[in-house]
Amino acid sequence: MSVSVRIPTILRTYTGGIAEVSGDGATLRDVLAKLDSDYPGIGARILDESGKIRRFVNVYVGEEDVRFAEGLDTPAPEGTEISIIPAVAGG
Repeated sequence: MSVSVRIPTILRTYTGGIAEVSGDGATLRDVLAKLDSDYPGIGARILDESGKIRRFVNVYVGEEDVRFAEGLDTPAPEGTEISIIPAVAGG
């Protein structure tokens, strides 16, 4: 299943500057695995050592924050847009 994945500016060094790439997979976990296969190293910036989404990274499948859905097992239907958004801190 093909989905589009929006890549934040800070991670575009892994995609050669591309802001949106296509991905494949039935779940977010599958899409991220394929993304890391296509763009080596990007997965480690999204997932921590235990394989969970990093604390300061937000991921949306469509309009849904996966932390409040099924996490990495959130379905990724064909045509869905996945957004990876690093949290911004400051004051």
